[in-house]
Amino acid sequence: MTTAPGPGTRFEVVVKSDCPTCEAVVPVLARMQAAGLDVVVHYQDDQAFLAGVEQLRDDRDLERSFRLAIDTVPTVVRWEGTSETGRVVGWVRAEWESLTGLEELGPDLGPWKPGCGSNSVAPGMSEILMARFGDSGLRSRAIDVAEPRDPVEVAFDRGWSDGLPVVPPTPERILRMLTGTRREPQEVVGLMPPDLVPCTVEKVAINAVLAGCKPEYMPVVLAALEAALEPNFTLHGLTCSTCFSSPVIVVNGPIAGRIGMNWGVNALGQGNRANATIGRAVNLVVRNVGGGRPGGIDRATLGSPGKFTFCFAEDETDPDWETLATWRGIPPGRDAVTLFQGDGVLGVMDQGSRTPDALVRSLASALITVCHPKICEWGNAILVLSPEHYHIFKEAGWDRRRITAALHDACTRPGAEVVRGAGGVGEGVAESRRDELVPKFHPDGLLLVRAGGQAGLYSAVLAGWPGGRAKEDSFPITKEIIP
Repeated sequence: MTTAPGPGTRFEVVVKSDCPTCEAVVPVLARMQAAGLDVVVHYQDDQAFLAGVEQLRDDRDLERSFRLAIDTVPTVVRWEGTSETGRVVGWVRAEWESLTGLEELGPDLGPWKPGCGSNSVAPGMSEILMARFGDSGLRSRAIDVAEPRDPVEVAFDRGWSDGLPVVPPTPERILRMLTGTRREPQEVVGLMPPDLVPCTVEKVAINAVLAGCKPEYMPVVLAALEAALEPNFTLHGLTCSTCFSSPVIVVNGPIAGRIGMNWGVNALGQGNRANATIGRAVNLVVRNVGGGRPGGIDRATLGSPGKFTFCFAEDETDPDWETLATWRGIPPGRDAVTLFQGDGVLGVMDQGSRTPDALVRSLASALITVCHPKICEWGNAILVLSPEHYHIFKEAGWDRRRITAALHDACTRPGAEVVRGAGGVGEGVAESRRDELVPKFHPDGLLLVRAGGQAGLYSAVLAGWPGGRAKEDSFPITKEIIP
């Protein structure tokens, strides 16, 4: 039971005008003051409804509400010196009487009335107030942009952009982005190449804001970056290469549906926020944290649109299909990302093949062109199977393993056809392999992914970076997504 107020007792009350319960307790507040209690009343909006109440304080900036951790109004807080000794949320007569030591408060109010949500907990306000009045935990250097300068133009001028407009990373937006992960802002994800700069979760969040991500995308972005930092992904070499390649992100698991990723119509194209911004965030981290900028350490001869973003989800609507993540060791039903060092999209149009054998030979004829028709065992590849092409295999009872094995066989050719100089072409494998059967890919170098719209007998080949000339040099990485 609360003791009676003493000489050092004071009360703070937080109210707002558009709360019926706050309006109802106005006579109670006036009586508390008339009884000689030291009562300060903080109003979050209009004070006009507080007629007859003294010691009013303007809290429209919500600083005091933030510091008192108010989530519901009215709230009355009792202090003894600098120590809080009690609080009541909403109107509960017995509790107000116990807190104040006054009897028969609010005889016309009834014993209980619920309060209303405080303005300080309105959507988006917690991050705004933390940035203004709290210890946000953010440690990155802030850049003040004086009016009338446009923050988007400042980002262009400072080189933070990939050439497209970015979302200004205000403290409020960064804090909101960090709500998408349980990880501490100053936790180091890894050393980001090429400059090997420590990349914190906060730095990732800043670039996720720049890219236009939602907070719920953060676990995917973080997992993709951790996969990219695995030594055998060779992100440094990929970034510095003169080739076309950039990280290609394939997402598996329930998270793809939860965050609204696209695995259907136009899955490799524009129009989906999650697909577009997750991949963009990863590339912006490489640029802004690691220093991988075109014309500097990024020496791509031509580059590709994938250097903006290349991210999509696998179609998992067929329960008979073994997903890419499961094929690569992630338990079924888990969320995962696979990072592939890839180029652009080579479309494969085959509307005539109606048997799996014919379709395999057709698809292999496109796969053979990866890097160059006569370059073998240098670059990997992803084959994106559209629903209509996949249906041909499914109807014949072919699963992922059988399709993959058949494609490897169809892509294997006599060495005499692919040695240097054969066919009058200087490119090719070493002359010593003339009498061998030469596979196009390493055994693990061909990945299958299902995606695309239901209509159209088109699939796609995503060519891989030829930086990994031996299997152990550079290869795709699959990593589970941690919530």
